[in-house]
Amino acid sequence: MVLASALPRRHNRSVPPPRPSLPALGAFLAIAKHRSFRRAGLELGVSASALSHALKGLETQLGVRLLNRTNRSVTLTAAGEDFFASLDGPFLAIGQAVEALNRHRGAPAGRVRLNVLEHASALLLAPVLPVFLARYPDIAIDVRVANRLLDVVDAGADAGIRYGDTVPEDMVAHRLSANIRWVVVGAPAYLERFGVPAHPHDLLAHRGLRVRLGDDRIYHWEFERHGEAIAVDVPGALTLDSTGLAVALAQAGAGLAYLPEPCVTPLIRAGALRCVLGDWSASGAAFHLYYPGRRQLPTGLRLLIALIREMRPLGF
Repeated sequence: MVLASALPRRHNRSVPPPRPSLPALGAFLAIAKHRSFRRAGLELGVSASALSHALKGLETQLGVRLLNRTNRSVTLTAAGEDFFASLDGPFLAIGQAVEALNRHRGAPAGRVRLNVLEHASALLLAPVLPVFLARYPDIAIDVRVANRLLDVVDAGADAGIRYGDTVPEDMVAHRLSANIRWVVVGAPAYLERFGVPAHPHDLLAHRGLRVRLGDDRIYHWEFERHGEAIAVDVPGALTLDSTGLAVALAQAGAGLAYLPEPCVTPLIRAGALRCVLGDWSASGAAFHLYYPGRRQLPTGLRLLIALIREMRPLGF
């Protein structure tokens, strides 16, 4: 006969579920921040399907639905909102702690993700990045060029480079250049055929290469002289958002182009383009690098800012 006291004791306490992994929690935070599996995947460098699988596993492990998903939207449930609010601060602190370790490395390392205007990519980054990569070979730079006004966080970037007057007010901004002078240029053959405008209003009788802004508005060319400011909606059959295409078309005589002076200075010197209305040329905003104020500045980004200011490709 076996005594009851000799039987193994059965515990009624349930075994706690295993703790979620940090990668699974990081995946949830990225999805919750972007409200998009695709944009979260761009930030983390994984596919949207892999993120979906990770989230399903996390929800199964926790026994709570965190997101509501449809073909058109991703929203947080009430539980997801609470979970996101609790995790965001600690994960930010972890990222800052890891970034702080760069001070103790023999050589800086890491990855910097930038979203930049086409002008900034050509005029600022192209001269600087070869020197940066030679000086800091363990830092990877991921550049996405877009002329549309994007939220750098939504785009999965650490920072953006834009003209200073388009940087959102809630961002930390670092000036990277002097103000940019904008000029009207045309091919010698075009000017011989259609004449040289003497006043901005003369442009109404010319063919312009129209500029589409990042918010889809058509840009009115701006001019200044002796305190007088004029904006002209220059007519034209071609509307562009590419500087490279505008330069090529202007050289081919398709019309007059309105561009940052540094983009066309070599062509003006070579005689391929001529500047007109030079005494009316306006000075535009400088380039600024910007990022969310609550983020710690990554070491690679800090070093890139310092090198641009050291090399001064557009003055300062």
